[in-house]
Amino acid sequence: MAAQSGKDMLLKLDQTGSGSFLTVAGLRTRALAFNAAAIDITDAESAGRWRELLSGGGVKRASVSGSGIFKDQNSDAKIRELFFAGTIRAWQLVLPDFGIIEGPFQITALEFSADHAGEVNFEIALESAGELGFSAI
Repeated sequence: MAAQSGKDMLLKLDQTGSGSFLTVAGLRTRALAFNAAAIDITDAESAGRWRELLSGGGVKRASVSGSGIFKDQNSDAKIRELFFAGTIRAWQLVLPDFGIIEGPFQITALEFSADHAGEVNFEIALESAGELGFSAI
């Protein structure tokens, strides 16, 4: 895979729950992290006392974060609405030349900050709330 421009990595929100995705405006940085909890099944008979893990066990989760400038657009209003309501909604993270990660997420953090002589910035954090899908681009 060749180098890609960071601006092509997009975070999109299903605005109504009907599959109509809207790109979150103003994001300057975006990140996606996958995690899987390991289940230790080591016992007294484990070879050489090396740790053994249960294949396929554990809880999987994904975290998405982003930060950018507050633009007071439709996506900003939807994000505020979903955060305060605690609503779980479908989101997409588009990774150029890789694919699209899609599934239910909940906004777990929403922060706003500003410097006296600068623009209003925001940071958002999402946590997966169900099974995620992947489709290649």
